[in-house]
Amino acid sequence: MSMFFLSRNRSAENGQETGSRRRMGCLKGCLVFIAIYIVSSVLIGWLFGSLFSPKPVELKDQTVYRLQMKGNLVEQAKEDNPFLEIFGSVSPYGNVDENVGLDRILDNIRLAKNDDRILGIWLDGAELSMTPAAAKAIRDALLDFKTSGKWVVASAVHYEQTNYYVATAADCICLDPMIGTVDWNGLAAEQMYFTRLLEKIGVEMQILKVGTFKSAVEPFFRTSMSEEDRKQNREMLDAIWNEYRSAVGTARHLSAENLDVLADRYMGILPAEEQLAAGLVDTLLYAQDMDSLLRVFCGTKDYHLMTTNRLAQVKRIDSKAADKVAVIYLEGEITDDNGEGIVAREVIKTLKKINKDDDVKALVIRVNSPGGSAEASEQIWHALENIKAAGKPVVVSMGGMAASGGYYISCGADYIYAEPTTITGSIGIFGTIPNVAKLRDKVGIDVDGVSTHKHSAASTNMVYKGFTADERAMMQTMIERGYDLFTKRCADGRNKTQDYIKSIGEGRVWIGTKAKELGLVDEFGNIDNAIAKAVELTGLESYKLAYYPEVLDFMEEILKNMDNTTEEERLVMKIRNFASKPRIMALMPELEIQ
Repeated sequence: MSMFFLSRNRSAENGQETGSRRRMGCLKGCLVFIAIYIVSSVLIGWLFGSLFSPKPVELKDQTVYRLQMKGNLVEQAKEDNPFLEIFGSVSPYGNVDENVGLDRILDNIRLAKNDDRILGIWLDGAELSMTPAAAKAIRDALLDFKTSGKWVVASAVHYEQTNYYVATAADCICLDPMIGTVDWNGLAAEQMYFTRLLEKIGVEMQILKVGTFKSAVEPFFRTSMSEEDRKQNREMLDAIWNEYRSAVGTARHLSAENLDVLADRYMGILPAEEQLAAGLVDTLLYAQDMDSLLRVFCGTKDYHLMTTNRLAQVKRIDSKAADKVAVIYLEGEITDDNGEGIVAREVIKTLKKINKDDDVKALVIRVNSPGGSAEASEQIWHALENIKAAGKPVVVSMGGMAASGGYYISCGADYIYAEPTTITGSIGIFGTIPNVAKLRDKVGIDVDGVSTHKHSAASTNMVYKGFTADERAMMQTMIERGYDLFTKRCADGRNKTQDYIKSIGEGRVWIGTKAKELGLVDEFGNIDNAIAKAVELTGLESYKLAYYPEVLDFMEEILKNMDNTTEEERLVMKIRNFASKPRIMALMPELEIQ
């Protein structure tokens, strides 16, 4: 018997040793696999980087910059996609040419102005989605380009209105003779309202806000624009239209009265001959015949075309200066720690890096944002104050929009530039908490529980049962504290009294021209003006620019874009997130301007 047990024990020991060896072998195999995976990934990345990384482009004599006006304009260009040359406009992971960088366009126009090898610019098409402020930046750059004595021509089958405003900087505007149209119809701003939909499904949006003009939450408790929102939207549209009408009138030698009459005629549906007769275009020409016109402007048939992405790859002369001016792009909705747009956690990390860099002497911020989380806006504001405390000037360049939270993160800057058509202000905050009590009744869900104190379950009860009078009062007090802090930040940053800021606050949106009168911004200008001001404030004689965030390389972009979420799903997620939890927001409404 003892021998039997001894035999079993030895067998067990042998089994344990065998199992141990197997586990060790499995572990070694896993480690080898991981090592092979890592090495392979590095090698593949290196190989693809070597094969597809952008090579410097040689700029030839007698070149025409072909600026294709299509896609969606963003503030900062992404890394060029190498698959574009192989697969055309669509790559294995999606459309690669839908986003166009404003920074790249403006830099290319500057290069084209100063390089004798470039004869002129051809604006090809007119369907680039952009804000009025971005359009003005491009138009101003084209007018500056023409001071060199060089020419600009424009051609399109269909001119969208903002694109036409840009095209009027051209020496010659061409339109397709058969199906060509020019949208010169005036401006409109529309908003969708969801109140009746929410009522039907049994959801009440409990609204807390400060600011008579703070209209971002109106779609959830109204069915039409409030008089305050209607007033500020009309003033905004009038200011943008005045800019368009004035610039187009000067360029096309048409009076303001005549242009208003043309807008009322609904020029966008009239035939091309009517557009020509009205003086909106110079000639009717098929796109396939543009070569003949370009030969005339170039003075030769032997010219070369260079697109935006290709011209961006022409080698620039890099500054050898040690001192740097940091330029950071902040675009999109402001969020706390996830999502797209301006993510506070990532922005603060970048700002700390900039602050620790002794070679960085000043910071320029390009802001294009409707706002977002009030807490995230405060955190970014604080990080910028730390940079100022370190003796580094901060200058803001506002893009199409720097409103609500977008203004919050801008207000403390040493100097603020905006375009006349920049949408800004909207100094006000709100909170939204859905009450789904009726929806619970409809679908048959009951909620019960225990708690130790009066408000222990308040965060869930507000959603499932609705506010009590006490809870509403306490939440409103919290919102008012947030508004008081917001107005204080603005008052301190703009050297105004808090009472004055509150008098022009109330969530009211201001267009750039009015914002300058009110002292919310200092001067009209673009990002180049902001950089020049930063250099002036530091007294630098030589410097180089350092751009943030760093542009992802194409492999990182592939991984980032491997997202099958549809636009409809993103919209549903946005509405769900908006109403999913109590939040304090400094956000503008999403208006569709057309």
